[in-house]
Amino acid sequence: MKVRVGYGLGVRTKLNDTGFLDVVDALERLRFDSLWLSERIGGEAPDPLVAMSFAAARTTRLKFGMSVMVLPGRNPVVLAKELATLDRMSDGRLLPAFGLGAADPQEQQAFGVERGKRAKMFNEALAVVRSCWTDETVTFHGEHYDYEGVRVEPKPRQSPPDVWLGGIAESELKRVGRLADGWLPSFVTPADAEAGWHIINTVAREHDREIEDEHFGVLIPYSSGPAPEPVLAGLRARRPDLDDISQIVPQGWDELTRTINRFIDVGASKFVVIPLVEPASPGAWVAHLEEAASVLKPLEN
Repeated sequence: MKVRVGYGLGVRTKLNDTGFLDVVDALERLRFDSLWLSERIGGEAPDPLVAMSFAAARTTRLKFGMSVMVLPGRNPVVLAKELATLDRMSDGRLLPAFGLGAADPQEQQAFGVERGKRAKMFNEALAVVRSCWTDETVTFHGEHYDYEGVRVEPKPRQSPPDVWLGGIAESELKRVGRLADGWLPSFVTPADAEAGWHIINTVAREHDREIEDEHFGVLIPYSSGPAPEPVLAGLRARRPDLDDISQIVPQGWDELTRTINRFIDVGASKFVVIPLVEPASPGAWVAHLEEAASVLKPLEN
């Protein structure tokens, strides 16, 4: 099983100008596996599609994905063409990952989708995107999308790209089993991940599907020092069931590597790590990544 480590920027990143390119260059030079861009309309994080395009043009081996891109509210046919074009121009380095979007009224308003409609729209939109990538023409008749004989070219370099989904609620796990090629949850413990994979694999078998063993990953936020209390408060709100929030936020390189190894022991192989407190400048980011590479790259095989 190949272990790979990539870096995510998270929704709070301020890398939305030319400093982003310094970080991309460092990730490529240090041979990290991948770069992951989060999406938040009301935050400073860059648009993932634009940022991935910049990263693709700047690099030759670094893969890139979304953690995650909001699917409900987008035109799935247009998005499928955009992502296929990016996959072709990058020689197959796209790692698409989709979600329903933050449970935030302003974000939902920005995408123009009522909260109660997101799940059905997501399921239909993902089916349309996949059809665009694999079928000569797209015919789809759903509640939210309706197409008859639509031709979408070009097809992606990958045939087709594997689609990753996140989430740890039972409904989200079942969606992964029904629809996804890989699972990339965040804010989970190794026990959470192990239990989630059992549900996903059970549902996949019920639908005559199989998810490859190497397509189970984890997104891990970490802290180089004591994490700010407002950030920890937000994490406690997300996981009120955990008595000790440090279970999902390792502090320091040693604890981060131990956490990754605990996930490897239960079957994970793909990792996206995100510094909970972003380095203060592009130069600080590069120095941080150089230190991270000396610690994290030996975990790969």
